[in-house]
Amino acid sequence: MIWIKVKQAAADQPWRQRGTSNSMTAFNDTQTGWHDDAARDAVEVMRRAHAAELALCDRLEEIADSLPNGLDRRNCILAARALGQTMAKIHRFEEQRIFPHFCASLGHSVEAAETVERLKNEHLEDEGSAAELRDALRFAARHGVADNPETLGFMLRGYFGAVRRHVAFERDRIVAHLVPPG
Repeated sequence: MIWIKVKQAAADQPWRQRGTSNSMTAFNDTQTGWHDDAARDAVEVMRRAHAAELALCDRLEEIADSLPNGLDRRNCILAARALGQTMAKIHRFEEQRIFPHFCASLGHSVEAAETVERLKNEHLEDEGSAAELRDALRFAARHGVADNPETLGFMLRGYFGAVRRHVAFERDRIVAHLVPPG
């Protein structure tokens, strides 16, 4: 599993804008390179975050497949931890660093604003589901058995299915748009 720490200190941020003001500039379509190093760095961090989210989905799928009798307590604890602050940090990073680049690259169009609004709403839904799932996984880890295996399996599959779709959309729509051709 890949863990990504997003720190508030500007010096620790791999996406920190180097030598630029606090405003974000979009990718310049007339060039074959990046106009803004901050956008490139942010996309690289987002790719690592997507890898971490998909690894978590794989772990959650393993737990779902092990129900009702083969529950691995350690797996449940590790998944519950990852569902905590990590997911919220990834979402805040996307909202603060990626989405402004995306909107600027589309000239702050209505389409860009609607896409960003949709993704922010999905972030809220995912975080709410993650909190419920985290509690259920902690219970299962503590007791060695799920309170209701059918319900837990349904929650797990619903969550990792939604996250995989969300990541695929961000890759296809956001990252693909921000990555320069070639």
